[in-house]
Amino acid sequence: MAKMNEKITAVSKGMNTEGESHGHKVVIDEPANMGGTDEGANPLATLLVSLVGCENAIANFVAKEMEFDLQGIDFEVDGELDPRGMMGEEGVRPYFQKIIVNATVHTSETEERLNELQEKVDQRCPVYTTMVAADVEMIPNWVKA
Repeated sequence: MAKMNEKITAVSKGMNTEGESHGHKVVIDEPANMGGTDEGANPLATLLVSLVGCENAIANFVAKEMEFDLQGIDFEVDGELDPRGMMGEEGVRPYFQKIIVNATVHTSETEERLNELQEKVDQRCPVYTTMVAADVEMIPNWVKA
């Protein structure tokens, strides 16, 4: 299979960035108290949304391969970081230290099959594996609805 490239364009004004990918616009901003115009989610929240979007897409690919009854997934994600790092304090990393992914899976499948799905998804999801490679502690909690 040929390599794949992902390309976006973006225009930034102040804290606001409007990106475009394949004809879709994404607005990333900061709240007013951080100097933004609050016209979009902040970059860290956007990263977490990207994580669950990727996990969901890979889950659907894997479910089809496994003939797994995947009816839907509800996610709640909590990312923990020390803000001193992004404010420039030496010795404090400026990115997430820990991310907890709570996924409620709508399915008729067994817990064993659900665990198999979750493991395969986490091994194949590009965003999840990028976090792991960055030494972010990833805590997946997948349960049946």
